[in-house]
Amino acid sequence: MKTWDVSGLDVEAHKPEILSSGDAARVIALHLPEGEQLQEHKVHERAWAIVVAGEVEITASDGEPAVGGPGLLAEFDPKEPHELTARSDCRLLLFLAPWPGEGHPGTMPLEEKANARERAHQRAEG
Repeated sequence: MKTWDVSGLDVEAHKPEILSSGDAARVIALHLPEGEQLQEHKVHERAWAIVVAGEVEITASDGEPAVGGPGLLAEFDPKEPHELTARSDCRLLLFLAPWPGEGHPGTMPLEEKANARERAHQRAEG
């Protein structure tokens, strides 16, 4: 058994900490300072965000924001766009399952990854 005192973790802003990672799931702790965002993004896995401390506003693809503090749990479908904004300094736990999800670069063979990077670079150049 592994345990964590999530409320006592010393997680620095901009430095998410992977608490656990295996085929079943990845669990990440992060500190989001007041006013900062995890700008609109989507992940390949089903995702759950749990507020451990502070207050956050979460907006998903339906546009309806959810605001809450410790205990707020939000679930996102794979590839569902969402955004999180810290209304105060907050600590979050993110659960991603299964890990890595279908289409995640971590599941690609090395040759396919190289081609994906090249295609992204070509798109960026216009």
